[in-house]
Amino acid sequence: MITLTAGTLAVSAAPATAAPETVRILSVSAENVKPNETVRVQYRVTNTGKRAETAIVVVGGGLQCTSGCRVEPKLGPGRSQTFDTTLVAPSARPGETTGLNISIGVRLAGQNSYDHKMVYVHGPGASPSSADKPAAGVSGVSGRVRDAAGKAVSGVDLTIQDSAGHEYRTTSNPSGQFSVTSSAGKTIAAGTITVRAAKDGYRTARTTVRGSAGDVATVRLTLSAVATPAKTSTSPSAEESPLAAAGDVTSEAAPPTLKAVSDEGSSSSLFFLLGGLLFAAGLGALALVVMRRRNAREADDPSTQPLAPTGGGMADAPTVVLRPLKPL
Repeated sequence: MITLTAGTLAVSAAPATAAPETVRILSVSAENVKPNETVRVQYRVTNTGKRAETAIVVVGGGLQCTSGCRVEPKLGPGRSQTFDTTLVAPSARPGETTGLNISIGVRLAGQNSYDHKMVYVHGPGASPSSADKPAAGVSGVSGRVRDAAGKAVSGVDLTIQDSAGHEYRTTSNPSGQFSVTSSAGKTIAAGTITVRAAKDGYRTARTTVRGSAGDVATVRLTLSAVATPAKTSTSPSAEESPLAAAGDVTSEAAPPTLKAVSDEGSSSSLFFLLGGLLFAAGLGALALVVMRRRNAREADDPSTQPLAPTGGGMADAPTVVLRPLKPL
């Protein structure tokens, strides 16, 4: 039991291995410099995707970059590469200390990632001690977006608004990470920082964090997927029944009608046929009546009867030989 308890405590105390970041500043030669002093920066770029990609790396910020300002390495999936760059501190007014960011921006697989480091430039007569550092704005805002199951959500549109009302926009990378940094022209004001995350298929999430001057505000966002209504499967007969019902109603309500042209043609033909038959039958009946009347008159008129032979008939008479008569 003691061994198991000790093992459990040891596992709990062990820090979880964080997912690699796309870009990370490893070292800065000096954080407090004088005007025109050189600052050397070392950083690492990691391809967090699943296929080889070409990264576009740009070094910027308030310091002037003199070497290694832009590189375009091609990295395999999960591969990292380390780079060095050199910058020069700008001039500063006597007695003043200015906080400037060194910003490393990476464009990889269609996503933008950033890392930054604050460097303080002390003008002539200004104390380089940390107590004299100016109350600058927030160095940056970074975080990660996950879903309810803890998986990273990429392509999330993030809107970051600081206490002064300034807005910054960015998009989460394939690991769900995002980051924005202050710049000389647009400093993220310290105080309340509101972060809004939106993506199609998810409910919009919003959170508020407190940003301190010179620090990076860290944000954790969780997006909940929008539930889609389940489709109820229906049987083929059920799907066809509305159509069948509609067909029945249609057939009862509006029986099919024939075209007017066809009706007229068939009716005319029928009438002509019946008329011809009736006319022929009338002529035949009239001819029959005339013939019967004629036969009846002939039967009643003696003059029309054939003469009967008197005496013997020609058939009964013997053959007679006629001799020529002698002259008187």
